Amino acid sequence: MIIRPFRWTDADEVIKLWRECGLIIPQNNALLDIKRKMQVNPEWLLVGELAGKVIATCMAGYEGHRGWINYLAILPSLQGKGYAREIMTKAEELLKTAGCPKINLQVRSGNLKVIEFYKRIGYKDDGVISLGKRLVSDENT
Repeated sequence: MIIRPFRWTDADEVIKLWRECGLIIPQNNALLDIKRKMQVNPEWLLVGELAGKVIATCMAGYEGHRGWINYLAILPSLQGKGYAREIMTKAEELLKTAGCPKINLQVRSGNLKVIEFYKRIGYKDDGVISLGKRLVSDENT
């Protein structure tokens, strides 16, 4: 797998992948999420490519205190082959190089397969509850 930064020509394939992986829910506007990411460390929206096809993504962020991982996705037919670990390693390297001391991420509580994956690569339950507040009234943001 070749890991590289997102290019706008990837947008349709990336959004399709996110849909196939169940990452897009009604309150997520995937295209708007990409546009927002392109404003802040755009090179940290990683794409994994195999034979010219987008098969993986990982969006990393860092605000100076904690790093974040969003939109980790692997084409369902290729899950379990090490691609998630590979793209996560790249994201972790980028964040570490930026001085990030710790990465946080959120997983939907019912997604046990993904929770187990993250535990296998060293992530732990911090014993916290994730809270959120929408700052924009549009539900699709």
